Amino acid sequence: MAQPRRAVVIGGGIGGLTAAAALHRGGWDVVVLERAPSLEPVGAAISLAPNSLRALDVIGLGDEIRDLAAWQGDGGLRTPSGRWLSRMDADAVAERFGGPLVLLHRATLINSLAARLPAEAVRTAVAATVADPGDADRPARVSTPDGDLEADLVVAADGIRSAVRRALFPDHPGTVYSGFTTWRVVIPVPGVEFASHETWGPGRIWGSHPLKDGRVYAYAAAMTPAGERAPDDEKAELLRRFGDWHDPIPAILAAARPEDVLRHDVRHIAEPLPAHHRGRVALIGDAAHAMPPTLGQGGNQAIEDAVVLAAYCDDLAAYTAARLPRTSAIVRQAVQVGRLNMMTGRAGIAVRNTMLAALSRAAPQLVLRGFESIADWWPPQAPYAAGKTPAGNRQRRTPREGRLHRTR
Repeated sequence: MAQPRRAVVIGGGIGGLTAAAALHRGGWDVVVLERAPSLEPVGAAISLAPNSLRALDVIGLGDEIRDLAAWQGDGGLRTPSGRWLSRMDADAVAERFGGPLVLLHRATLINSLAARLPAEAVRTAVAATVADPGDADRPARVSTPDGDLEADLVVAADGIRSAVRRALFPDHPGTVYSGFTTWRVVIPVPGVEFASHETWGPGRIWGSHPLKDGRVYAYAAAMTPAGERAPDDEKAELLRRFGDWHDPIPAILAAARPEDVLRHDVRHIAEPLPAHHRGRVALIGDAAHAMPPTLGQGGNQAIEDAVVLAAYCDDLAAYTAARLPRTSAIVRQAVQVGRLNMMTGRAGIAVRNTMLAALSRAAPQLVLRGFESIADWWPPQAPYAAGKTPAGNRQRRTPREGRLHRTR
């Protein structure tokens, strides 16, 4: 009997584990090498859109995640005073996009993905580098402190600071600062009930969303110089910037401890890579196309990458052809949205808010139009799970051709 092909996945985050699960399901012998001492992610939540949930259907995980997550959509966009600029309904969003937007803690998703793999497949506290990307005639080689591993496929899911990306494309300029920093917190806020919202102020945004487990996920962003940090602590910085904004923001800030607040500068890949592969190595997620979080698609696109890679693992040029145009377009769109919601000029903000409010009243479906080309994506493989797709309107994208097909 022929031995199964071996895949080495560098990075045990969402994209890496999804790729490992998809390849394992396809009969590959998979090893995941994670530099950190455990798979426990930094405390934050992740929003999953219908496109990535369909990708998770391929590995039999979509319905489990839908059940574990809180559905999003009942809420909308506000000003710092609390005035609603636009409102959305979760059922209407799900109907329009063929499935819900959901929110869950990253640790929940990581644990569900890891459970799809044999325990021995995941190795933590292992730093790995690509010593040789290989080619059609020889395997790739990955170096670790315990020795080298040969692989028929290497999946580089090593994040925004990807060492593999730098090794494969040393002339690429890498990431650039997106112009703003972000804060995130996941905490219980007893006695506070609210509708999900994102609030846009001058050069600042805040988002508050309830999780299914009763905790609150809140995030904030502000235009700042790269590398700047609070002179005291980041909770105090949030209070200075957002403490006088509408409810429930003051209550969330009051419930947060300084150690609950995470802060990271945002960087993205402005110049697309020439390819998402070289030799037998494929880049996925932030390693391939880091983007601002303004569309909530960073993790979603990593999940898409993973299942498409599993479909095209024998033809990495086809993988690049399927993913490079789509992810490059989404990065550009995320940058544009960042400019819109981080506006600082008073006159421009007034015009923006007036247009959003008028559009929401007159034609609320148009507010969602810009997200359609993202959410309508379907994986190349048929889903194994039932999914939540409206009957009679299934959509299937053929990655190689980049066209959208509707089947009835």
